[in-house]
Amino acid sequence: MILLIILALSFSAAFIAPPVTNYTGYKRAGWLLSLIPFTLFALLVAQIPHLQSDHALTYTLPWVPSLNINLALRLDGLSLLLALLVTGIGGFIILYAAGYLDDHPQLDRLYFYLFLFMFAMLGVVLADNLLLIFIFWELTSITSYLLIGFNHGSASSRFAAKQALLITGAGGLALMAGLLLLIQITGVHTVTALIDQADAIQQHQLYPAILVLILLGAFTKSAQFPFHFWLPGAMAAPTPVSAYLHSATMVKAGVYLLARLFPVLGGTPLWFGLVVPVGVITAVLGGYVAWRETDLKRILAYATIGVLGILVTLLGLGTDHAIEAAMLFLLAHALYKGALFMVAGAIDHTMHTRDINKLSGLRAIMPQTAVATALAAISMAGLPPFIGFIGKELLYEATQEVPYGTLITTALIIANGLMLTAALLIAYRPFAGTFNPKPNQHPHEPSLALRLGPLTLATLGLIGGLLPTLFAEPLINLAIPPITQHESHLHLALWHGFNLTLLLSLITISFGFAVYIAYQHLQPRLVNLPPAKWSFTQLFKYSLQQFERLATFITTTLQPGQLNFYVTIIIITTIGLIAIVFIRTPSLLQFDIDQMSLSSIRVEEVLILILINISALMVTFTRRLKLVAIINALGSVGFGIALLYVTYSAPDLALTQIAIETLTVVLFMLVIYRLPAFANYTATRRRLSDGIIAVIGGAFMGLITLIATTATPVDSISYFFFIEENLERAHGHNIVNVILADFRGFDTMGETIVLAVAAAGVIALMRMQRDTE
Repeated sequence: MILLIILALSFSAAFIAPPVTNYTGYKRAGWLLSLIPFTLFALLVAQIPHLQSDHALTYTLPWVPSLNINLALRLDGLSLLLALLVTGIGGFIILYAAGYLDDHPQLDRLYFYLFLFMFAMLGVVLADNLLLIFIFWELTSITSYLLIGFNHGSASSRFAAKQALLITGAGGLALMAGLLLLIQITGVHTVTALIDQADAIQQHQLYPAILVLILLGAFTKSAQFPFHFWLPGAMAAPTPVSAYLHSATMVKAGVYLLARLFPVLGGTPLWFGLVVPVGVITAVLGGYVAWRETDLKRILAYATIGVLGILVTLLGLGTDHAIEAAMLFLLAHALYKGALFMVAGAIDHTMHTRDINKLSGLRAIMPQTAVATALAAISMAGLPPFIGFIGKELLYEATQEVPYGTLITTALIIANGLMLTAALLIAYRPFAGTFNPKPNQHPHEPSLALRLGPLTLATLGLIGGLLPTLFAEPLINLAIPPITQHESHLHLALWHGFNLTLLLSLITISFGFAVYIAYQHLQPRLVNLPPAKWSFTQLFKYSLQQFERLATFITTTLQPGQLNFYVTIIIITTIGLIAIVFIRTPSLLQFDIDQMSLSSIRVEEVLILILINISALMVTFTRRLKLVAIINALGSVGFGIALLYVTYSAPDLALTQIAIETLTVVLFMLVIYRLPAFANYTATRRRLSDGIIAVIGGAFMGLITLIATTATPVDSISYFFFIEENLERAHGHNIVNVILADFRGFDTMGETIVLAVAAAGVIALMRMQRDTE
């Protein structure tokens, strides 16, 4: 029940936040609303003893009982680690937002989006049902879109939000397909049940397709190459959003999904061959671009891409050491990167710039911010005695025991070294030197709301390194078993003696410092380099333009505004599909001629059919000037159909048909004289082709009718639902009414909604007309 309470409280907070913000004031609201995620954090921490003894806390609520689908929630060590990051860092972000956007008129809206995102992210990590995971997964994409585009007056913000939504949304569609395939081949809906069928899944012929689809979903969400470019663009969002979504939470969703489904899909050569190369390329690319940037947030964004690549690489390796390193790296990154993003925002809030070439000497006026930056940057650089150093040590231990270990280790040394360079740029350039204020510039230490989060997270990174048994080791040991499916006895320590791992760390540190020293000479040249002829963002824009052109072409081709064209396309398509079915299954063309007895045909039926056909011929061949005759003939066709209904004992359908035909004829008569003069829109050749298509279409429909009426009926379904179960389940005696109101209730409700929407549109148009008059 505690899991449902956590989700309910986070969801309710989204609707509580706006009125609290407007009633108490922005500054007080930050402190008050931050109590909600901190309370959730405390509730999660209270579950640790239970998880240490029973390994998981579950909650199941019937969702679709007829399909045996339940709303299944599960809290184990892996979901606990992510949930603690979501709630703990979320509390500091709520507080930080109040200080960062203290004068923003729509801070209440930001709080609504942030809490809704928190709810979605908690849903992703707590859900055990595959469909529920997908629903929350898509909700994170939607809320991320709203948060990135928070400053919707800016074109760059709107484009960044659209770019993030389209890329992660496309990945979400691929994920949905993969999850549905998993459900199809296993018949189960929960991750827990899938684990029991892992061997069968990996040996199934659909396993490659399932793996590729799910990896696409994870790679797009966690900004893996070649989908990485949306993350730097998302820096157009306010810094609280960047610090929360793009450092500690949402971008970890893809990593979490890989870890969660590792027992089901991981450990195969295909898994290794697809995941590891993508992770390695992303890690090196992120590190390479990070140290070339000068904007603090973009440096951190590319460094985040690099770390996400490392996490994906480790999960791709799949060994116990790799899983241990991945979980510790995930924790360390969330602590130092969340702190550094908030520091970048604090500097921007105070100095109104994030360009490291325009910042210097800030340690004198922002000493506490400087301390937080130094602590977090040292952990990012992987230097002792911080938790980031321990994570890097575990990383190198893991790469020594896998295929292509030398190549992978070399690539990760380059990536880690370049991220050390980026950490030095962040920690040293803005704070070293002499501060030279600009006119009318009065910088100062940010408010406590802006300082508390960075100081706390950075300090936790130091404590995690000095005292890993305090919180890091217990959390990691809880997070590993759901991935490896066996107990973890990881022991974290700063010192493991003189060994190859230590040597690799020293090489990384030396390489990073060397690049930083060379940065002074390389940076002016990098700035003066001509812009690249293309980039992934430009390729994305070009692709959007081509899609828009394609959509325009299809629209202008298939939507010319001519009714006869639409009808022709519908008939041709229908004939083509039916012909394909008959060609592929010739047995469907068989029908029982013996059942076609002419003796059963009644005189009144023949007369009605003659009337209908004569009326149809009059509509077709009457000259265009005799409009009244055409309308009357068209109505006669409808009234003839109504008479057929009467002969077959369907008075309700006959009455409906008569009402519709009467209304149609009256409307035509009222409107026809107000239309402009008619002309011959089609040539004789076109009318001839239309006639041929109409005859072929009618012949096909007649053939289908013959096949359907002479086939042996299978009445088990109709008898069961519409006769046998009519009274017991629907409590109705009239079968037609029950079908409309009960068995087809959603269809009827949909029709009612359509009518209501149409009525609302008519009312709006009438009001617009009245206003213009």
